[in-house]
Amino acid sequence: MKSAKKTVYRERALLVGMVDSKTDLHAVDPLDELTRLAETAGAIVVGHVVQKRDHPDPRTFIGSGKVEEIAHLVAEEKADCVIFDHDLSPGQIRNVEKDLKRKVIDRTELILDIFATHARSRQSKLQVELAQLEYTLPRLSRLGAHITSEQQAGGVGIGIGQRGPGEKQIESDKRLARDRITALRRELKDLEKRKRREVSNRTVENTTVSLVGYTNAGKSTLMNALTKADVLVEDKLFSTLDTRTRIWPLGQGMKVLLSDTVGFIRNLPHDLVASFHATLEEVSQADLLLHVVDASHPQAEDQIRAVEGVLRELKCTDKPLLLLFNKTDRFRDPIEKEILARRFPGSSLLSARSGEGIDALRGRVSELLARQLHDLEVRIPLSEGKLLAELTTWSVIVERAYEDGHAQLKLRVPSRALYKLEKYRSARG
Repeated sequence: MKSAKKTVYRERALLVGMVDSKTDLHAVDPLDELTRLAETAGAIVVGHVVQKRDHPDPRTFIGSGKVEEIAHLVAEEKADCVIFDHDLSPGQIRNVEKDLKRKVIDRTELILDIFATHARSRQSKLQVELAQLEYTLPRLSRLGAHITSEQQAGGVGIGIGQRGPGEKQIESDKRLARDRITALRRELKDLEKRKRREVSNRTVENTTVSLVGYTNAGKSTLMNALTKADVLVEDKLFSTLDTRTRIWPLGQGMKVLLSDTVGFIRNLPHDLVASFHATLEEVSQADLLLHVVDASHPQAEDQIRAVEGVLRELKCTDKPLLLLFNKTDRFRDPIEKEILARRFPGSSLLSARSGEGIDALRGRVSELLARQLHDLEVRIPLSEGKLLAELTTWSVIVERAYEDGHAQLKLRVPSRALYKLEKYRSARG
């Protein structure tokens, strides 16, 4: 007899956003992304409220009148929680929760919750836990003290095992959180050193390319199209948290290591970026960045700026970068491609799903990487079998000849590998 399938309760969420008074709400849906985030987190979205206001209210962020309106909607829609598309102060969250008698979640807390759900490796789990604790620590007071002032004073009414020096539970929670943060930072620092060594060992002999872009831009689908990697593809935000690296053959004897990285997002929490520095090590050490953009998204240009902001935070703005407009198969009119190509000269247009533009992309990447290669002639003894065997993994062999027990080679070599061949350059015949 089959056991009954357990039903997972999904919270009913009311979404709240604020835009400036000049925003045309007919032209743009300011809560479109928050809706996708909430659904990715497992919530059922039961309503949207958008407040036009140029400055946040210090007490409730959206003002008392709008809070009353939300209270009525919460009751009508039987909402379990209210999710804001902004970061709220601990005081604002406390005040709105008190007024609505419902759980209030801000944008950062929602994103951290999604990351926690999708974290798979130990490293990503630790990174998310650290970011969550750093977010939560200054907000612990919103939970209130678990022990009354009478109990703190001397233990009247406290059960066995609960009597102590009278420290508030909230202070104990904060101390435990700080201790855990210290331990996590120490462990992640060790993991980061190990990760840096691993990436450095890989990149010292290999040309590397990293896919970066807004979440759900199609990076994993493109990774599969380029490398046949069979990476899991989901139509969800932040479906990829752990970096994946595969070999990408470019043709003419050239192959590179291609990495698929965690997606970025508007207002990505700073603590999360800091925590994920180790995961993003591939981006820091890549020879070329491929910035993947969902060409069909109505806010594509805003997403481009958001990714550029994260790259600035990672100090990667000086790296060679190629802008890739993905999902062009969704265009209804061919003129849209022409407009995009003129607006962003030098970019590449493609569809990872249909394969259109993939071959042209290989050519563009080969061309860009070739500019970073050095032409070199070397004479290597045939006794150096290991070196000769590995040459094809990190250089392009243009010509090869054998004489007097040596291999006479014309190569194209990345800068980082020049040191391996230095002593053979002076031994030319």
